[in-house]
Amino acid sequence: MTFTNSAELLSFHWVAYSIYAAMIISVIAWFGYNLTRKEAKSIVRIPFYTYMAFLVAGGVGHHIFTYNTIPWVSQDITRHSITPDATYKFEIQDHKWIGLPKNLKVQCGQTIEFDARSRDLVYGFGLFRQDGSLVLQMQVNPGTDVNGILDPNDILWTFNHNGVFDLKSTEYSGPDQYDDNGKDLMEVKHFMEVVGCQEGGK
Repeated sequence: MTFTNSAELLSFHWVAYSIYAAMIISVIAWFGYNLTRKEAKSIVRIPFYTYMAFLVAGGVGHHIFTYNTIPWVSQDITRHSITPDATYKFEIQDHKWIGLPKNLKVQCGQTIEFDARSRDLVYGFGLFRQDGSLVLQMQVNPGTDVNGILDPNDILWTFNHNGVFDLKSTEYSGPDQYDDNGKDLMEVKHFMEVVGCQEGGK
């Protein structure tokens, strides 16, 4: 089992955790039922503890099972050996994107590196689908190295689904990020488009 984006992973976890929560609730129901019985009987402990052990093993096993199926985990661990298909570097200052690429179009399956650098405050870099769900995000911290060069804040991502994505800062960096009407001045509509994937990707 593999997942190609966070939406697929979230759907799987939603189903798995719903089943898991129902099983945990069944323990409470079982215990409550035995407490309310008219005839007091000793609780059979072996099935109870066996069931509890099963729940613990299931919860731990679920995370072990899905660890390497999360698309960005293995890529992040081995990123030192990955050469991105393209790298986009830009800066942020005074709640403005500086040097941001325009009309960015990415082919399906390409691995892209985003390198954002802040000149003043802590910002965020987040890509969002048109339905408002988050694709990826990273924190962008200010700072320079010993040579006065801005510290990089980078993220590596492989895009496997078609879509048009908006760019937003995912960190609150003060009221100047918004105009008098509450509009986010750092939001860039239709910042990036992914093309070339099979139909049905989002």
